[in-house]
Amino acid sequence: MTNFHRSLILGASAIALAGCGADEIVSPGTGGNVTINNGGGGGSTPTPTPTAGTMVTPAAGCPTISDPQGLTDDGTISGPTGEYRVCTMPARFNASATLPYIEGLLYRMNGRVDVGTDGGPSPTNSDGLDDTDVELTIEPGVIIYASGSSFLNVNRGNTINAVGTADRPIIFTSRDNVLGLNNDSSSGQWGGVVLSGRAPVTDCIASGATPGTVNCERQVEGAAQPAIFGGATPGDSSGTMSYVQIRYSGFVLSGDSELQSLTTGGTGSGTVLNNIMSYNSSDDGVEFFGGRVNVKNMIVVGAEDDSIDTDTGVKANIQYLIAIQRPGAGDTIIEADSDNAFNDSTPRQNTRISNATFVHQKADDQVVRIRGFADYSIANSVIVSNQGTPCLRIDGPEELNRAANAGIDEAGPVAFDSLVLDCASSPFRDSSGVTAAEIETRFNAGTNTNSAFTNTLASLFLNGSNEDAVPVFDVTAWASFFELPARIGAVFTENADWVNGWTCNSSTVTFDSNVSDCTSLPVYN
Repeated sequence: MTNFHRSLILGASAIALAGCGADEIVSPGTGGNVTINNGGGGGSTPTPTPTAGTMVTPAAGCPTISDPQGLTDDGTISGPTGEYRVCTMPARFNASATLPYIEGLLYRMNGRVDVGTDGGPSPTNSDGLDDTDVELTIEPGVIIYASGSSFLNVNRGNTINAVGTADRPIIFTSRDNVLGLNNDSSSGQWGGVVLSGRAPVTDCIASGATPGTVNCERQVEGAAQPAIFGGATPGDSSGTMSYVQIRYSGFVLSGDSELQSLTTGGTGSGTVLNNIMSYNSSDDGVEFFGGRVNVKNMIVVGAEDDSIDTDTGVKANIQYLIAIQRPGAGDTIIEADSDNAFNDSTPRQNTRISNATFVHQKADDQVVRIRGFADYSIANSVIVSNQGTPCLRIDGPEELNRAANAGIDEAGPVAFDSLVLDCASSPFRDSSGVTAAEIETRFNAGTNTNSAFTNTLASLFLNGSNEDAVPVFDVTAWASFFELPARIGAVFTENADWVNGWTCNSSTVTFDSNVSDCTSLPVYN
């Protein structure tokens, strides 16, 4: 049976740290000396023999993959969990390939890594669905690391097949994490994962293009070379990501533009996303730009901007969602816009969330902010602000009162059912266009809402008696994606095991005592 083991954490000064090449951009905050082991050369500092714990030894070499470019053997890298063979990925996968799990081996991104080339906004095959060109498959247990401006971009018309398991998740992380230099506040050490699709978006980069049409495209924020997404194929697929951790992301690519742990741009409903964990992103945990997004079992811990950012006309369905900020860090847990111009262009955002548990741990403006003509529904959920920050802000009457009109792609107004708020004495916040009293009236129009709730959560995420006593709202009428839950909240007795095995722990929150800390890599037997 495969098990996670907490790795023995040795002081960085007691281990010879190995990097991966002078051309690699060093992560912000990296300190100390780094010894390069390029294999076969003399004069390198040997890695000391560990005195205790299960230590990794390097694989003999890099595997052969289908892409003719292959992987580059960049020697070894050492950290608290042992020494690993480093296999650097090509800058672009031009042929479908599989990254296999091999004990003692890590994969490395050296700069931006593209999956295929951009296939344009429109599929070319006759059935109107995505014509997949290149697929990158990542096996369970694989760890991929990067630093600086490195990020993975799955281009339109190409797919990722990153399917881990509950006991062997796939981990995207930073070089400093491998070296053992991180603490529970580390962040922003590499870019993140970007999925670019052909589903409709707003805020077109081409002047005069009509939002939501095949001519409406956008560019990934901050990318030095264009990374384009958008089109008019709602059922487009960018592949599958399941049982995946994304740690320490959010490096500033240019100006004030950072990537998130996971960025989806115009991904379609054919994309499968579930059991995704974002840990300590220096920007948002996840951001959905347009498209059609369906996610189950998502965790965001320690995001330093918004935990969940939804924008540019996205239609999103999310069920079983945990978002917990680090104490004193982060902005809102939800920020929702329909488009950056704050006007009534379509597709108008419609995000629906059921079974969320949000814990905000900073004195700030608000926990949830809905603006920009966005439509939003939250049900069967718990919002806690342990610093007294107001729970809910709605910026304008367009979000608060706009009637639904399916003919022009509107679902409004905002709706709340079986939603409870524990936000001290100020659950609602005034905005320039809507008063707290008006927001409260809208909130109270829902079924089984309570803005004076006292939470009884255990470990910040597990329901207690008060949460279990709240009646459930039937969300199956929203869409076939949703299931009827037994309770409100993200984690309760009937589904308590979904956070086990594939997550990691920190001083912010412990999900499973049998898994490693986020500051360490898992070691498998």
